[in-house]
Amino acid sequence: MSRPDWVHRRRNILTGEWVLVSPHRLDRPWQGERQPPAPPPPAHDPQCYLCPGAARAGGAVNPVYDGVFAFDNDYPALLAEGHAQTGTALRARTPLARGLLEAAPETGVCRVLCYAPEHHLTLGQLPQERIRSVIDLWADQYAELAERPEIEAVTIFENRGAMMGASNPHPHGQIWATSSIPAGLAVIDANQRAYFAEHGRPLLMDYLAQELEESERIVASNAHAVALVPFWAVWPYETMILPRRPAAALPDTSWPERDGLAALLKTVLTGYDRAFDMSAPYSMGWIQRPAKAGPSPHFVAHLSICPPMVRPPSVRKFMVGFEMFGMPQRDLTAESAAARLRAALPQT
Repeated sequence: MSRPDWVHRRRNILTGEWVLVSPHRLDRPWQGERQPPAPPPPAHDPQCYLCPGAARAGGAVNPVYDGVFAFDNDYPALLAEGHAQTGTALRARTPLARGLLEAAPETGVCRVLCYAPEHHLTLGQLPQERIRSVIDLWADQYAELAERPEIEAVTIFENRGAMMGASNPHPHGQIWATSSIPAGLAVIDANQRAYFAEHGRPLLMDYLAQELEESERIVASNAHAVALVPFWAVWPYETMILPRRPAAALPDTSWPERDGLAALLKTVLTGYDRAFDMSAPYSMGWIQRPAKAGPSPHFVAHLSICPPMVRPPSVRKFMVGFEMFGMPQRDLTAESAAARLRAALPQT
C-alpha cells in the first residue's frame, strides 16, 4: 500500500473509529507550551510513598522489597463491596433509572505495582530479566483478579512521567479491576469476535501478517513479538506490541514468549528515550480478554504505548478542539513515526 501524503482518514479496525491525518501540518510554527525535561530523581527518596521501607500516605509501611511489589491502592477509584468509606460501609445498591438519567453501582479493586526498588529507574531502564519479572507480575495479577466472581475486566496500565499525569516518579503501574466490562474493551472484543466468526482467524493475526508484508510501520521484532506503529494510530508515536502466536491474555503466554516480550519492550522503551532525548513519558496499557470470557480464540491481547510527544524533545500533543468534538487528528503519518523510532533503536 502506497503511503498517502494527502489529507485522509484512517479507520481503526478494533473500534471502527476514524482518525484524520494531515501530513502538511507537520512543519507549522509552534509558539505554544513546551515541556523541558525534568531533572533525574535520586536513587532513593525517603519521602517517596513507593520506595522500600517508606511510609505511604495512608499510613502503611512498605516492606524492604528488592524486586516487584504489589499492594492495594490506598486511594482507589473503585471500592470493593462492603469497603468502609468515611465510617460508613458501602451497601449493595440498585441501579438508578429515572427518565433519561441512569446510574449503576460499580465495585472493584485498584492496585499499585512497583516495578523496582530503585526510585530513579524507569521500566525501560531495567535489565531485560527484571522487565520479565514485571511481565510475570502482570500475568499473575490478571489471573488472580480475573478469578474473583465479582470481577469482569482487568485493566493493567502505566502513566509514566508528570506530562502524563503520574503522581509519583517511582517506577510503577496500576491495575483497575472492575465489576463491569469497560465500553472500549467491549467494542474491541465484539469486533474481534465478529471477524473470527466470519473468517475463522483472529483479526489481529491477519492484521499483523499484512503489516509484516508491508513492513514500513514495523518498529522492531523478534521471534515472539512485533512492535509497530498502528496504521490508525492517534498519538504521534503510538506503538502496539503484538504476539506472533495469538494469546487472549498474559497468563496464556509461554515462558519463551514472555522472554521475547521482555526483550522487545526494553528495545522499544529505550528507543523512545533516544528518539525524544529524554526519559520518555507515555501512557501504556494491556488490552486483554474480559475476565469471564472463557476460551477466546478470536481475541489477541496486545500492548499499546502512547507517548504524548509530537515534536521531540519538548512539544506534546494535546487532544483538544476538533479532536474533542469531531475526531482525532494527527500531523505525523504512522509511517514517518515508525521510521523515526527505528532510527532511534539501540544497535545490537
